Amino acid sequence: MPSSSVLTFLFQNGCVPITIHFKTNMTHSLFLFQFLVFIFHVLFTFIPALSLSSDGLALLALKSAIDQPSSAFSDWNDGDVTPCAWSGIVCANISGEEDPRVVGISLAGKSISGYLPSELGTLRFLRRLNLHDNAFSGVLPAQLSNATALHSLFLHRNNLSGPIPHSLCSLPRLQNLDLSENAFSGHIPDLLGNCKNLQRLIVAGNRFSGEIPAGVWPELQNLLQLDLSANELTGSIPDEIGTLVSLSGTLNLSFNHLSGKIPASLGKLPATVSFDFRNNNLSGEIPQTGSFSNQGPTAFLGNPNLCGFPLRKSCSGSDRDFSPGSDQNKPVHRSKGLSPGLIILISAADAAVVAFIGLVIVYVYWKKKDDENACSCIRRRKFGEEKGSVCFCGGFPCVSGEKSDDDDDDDEDYEVEAAEGEGEGELVRIDKGLSFELDELLRASAYVLGKSGLGIVYKVVLGNGVPVAVRRLGEGGEQRYKEFAAEVMAIGKVKHPNVVRLRAYYWAHDEKLLISDFISNGNLTHALRGRNGQPSTNLSWSTRLKIAKGTARGLAYLHECSPRKFVHGDIKPSNILLDNEFQPYISDFGLNRLISITGNNPSTGGFMGGALPYMKSSQKERSDNYKAPEARVPGCRPTQKWDVYSFGVVLLEILTGRSPESSPTTSTSMEVPDLVRWVRKGFDQESPLSEMVDPSLLQEVRVKKEVLAVFHVALACTEGDPEARPRMKTVSENLDKIGT
Repeated sequence: MPSSSVLTFLFQNGCVPITIHFKTNMTHSLFLFQFLVFIFHVLFTFIPALSLSSDGLALLALKSAIDQPSSAFSDWNDGDVTPCAWSGIVCANISGEEDPRVVGISLAGKSISGYLPSELGTLRFLRRLNLHDNAFSGVLPAQLSNATALHSLFLHRNNLSGPIPHSLCSLPRLQNLDLSENAFSGHIPDLLGNCKNLQRLIVAGNRFSGEIPAGVWPELQNLLQLDLSANELTGSIPDEIGTLVSLSGTLNLSFNHLSGKIPASLGKLPATVSFDFRNNNLSGEIPQTGSFSNQGPTAFLGNPNLCGFPLRKSCSGSDRDFSPGSDQNKPVHRSKGLSPGLIILISAADAAVVAFIGLVIVYVYWKKKDDENACSCIRRRKFGEEKGSVCFCGGFPCVSGEKSDDDDDDDEDYEVEAAEGEGEGELVRIDKGLSFELDELLRASAYVLGKSGLGIVYKVVLGNGVPVAVRRLGEGGEQRYKEFAAEVMAIGKVKHPNVVRLRAYYWAHDEKLLISDFISNGNLTHALRGRNGQPSTNLSWSTRLKIAKGTARGLAYLHECSPRKFVHGDIKPSNILLDNEFQPYISDFGLNRLISITGNNPSTGGFMGGALPYMKSSQKERSDNYKAPEARVPGCRPTQKWDVYSFGVVLLEILTGRSPESSPTTSTSMEVPDLVRWVRKGFDQESPLSEMVDPSLLQEVRVKKEVLAVFHVALACTEGDPEARPRMKTVSENLDKIGT
């Protein structure tokens, strides 16, 4: 009689029961038993071959180490054959390996909390570990040193603690180590010198203590960035840091407890390096050699015992160091007092000097009096007029040959005095090279170039064919003429090849005009992105670099050399004008103060009885992201560091061809809501340069190093901390060194 048998077994994963019902008799038992043994052999032999790879199992250990479920791991399934399709995982084909291997983990900014498992060290081909801006805690596992292909470790802004494992220094390919803004403690290990390929060492914002090791730095000849700020480091600054010949950007040792003198050897660092030694206990005189000449006073603030340039505190005897063997501690033998005869002689000499000075003052006074009664020659050579034109003053010829811009100051001062008190329907010329009458301006052909919060701008062609730009301001400020005139004259004294020149102004009760040079080739916005539906210019790299260098020079001049050390306050591509040779000119500087006097709402009709047309702009002002983060807080006073940040954003736009502006009504691939963050993310993740640079530049392979150098300048300009940004003078010098 056949008997019924039931056999139930589980697959290897233990979750799928298989039940087989069969009927058999005793004669077939041996055969069925052998058949089932064969089935089990097949199942237990081939199913493991289809299971997750070893890299995947190591990654699952990371998933298991998190405290709370996270969407970042939603597609990390243990039933997958390979982890290469998981979120945040990058794989690559490795020579000698059958299957792709994990080379990158990027889970930055996912709000993940948990610990770092030691199994990450089994990822033999892992190159980049990007877990910054999360909430990982615990220690950095020493087993991570087993991932010998690792070259970039970005763990900044987490809650990691404990010392840096010494074994980490055995990673042969390590280039980027960013552990900043955690809670790491202990000493900075001497063994870091073994990481000879290290390019970036950033451990700011931790609890490292002890002295900065001296022997590490001569071994790190490839180091580009060093940031040890905001720790608890003590002792002196090692002389050996001066051997970091590849360093660029900022050497940041601020907010520690460092003491002693600043070593003069740091002056041997590249001129592009900025120092940040704020808030330490450093003392003595600041060295004046090499790179120290490029530093501003902010680099040394918070060290009350420091003295010398660029600080305003001179190094008097009390400020210098006294040592037991120094000359200052030796006995001083007082000399005897001056003899009476010598005292009388000195008194007589003093009286003679005072008398001589008095005679000079009287002479200058009467000379000036005579000059005021004489005729002054103030005729200006018109555009297109021959050089050396002659005018007559009191019967004597006065030849007005061409002078340099720097020779105009005396004539400008005369015109300021002549204009004083007029203020009603008066055209005042600032520059001697431009001569025209008011009625000539009113009769000239004109059309609108644009309208903004700084007034309406017209192009006006004068009778001699010379075009000028006329900006029409608001109609207010009737009682503030002298204040307006003083501001305009200060702007008019700015003379630089990369700054638009102000030539004249007009003031009346209901009309205020500024007349400046007309720059013929539009602005940088048009050159990069086209205008009125036309394509962009496809600027070559050499042209872009020329524009960047010229703009930096002009802005550095406004900051350092202009009469009032102007802050522009609105640096963006539309305010960088270009001529036919793509020479840049900074426009619209100094206008915010004028707008505060006159207002920014000119009437909608043509000015001066309708002489110039007014066309209402149909395009609204778009929000811009060129402003520094601190500039977006209402009520803050503009600073030069605002301009540095804005210039950095302009550099990024020149490099990437992408606009940082975004509009709710438009969405194109060439717009990036936060261009700075996008570029920084690309550098953090070591994205290929081809993914960030303007596609039109990809053919110019030879300029890759120059493009990368300008990227580094731009990133330095766009630092979130204003004090960490370089001065425009330094930015200009750094750009001038590129491509030369």
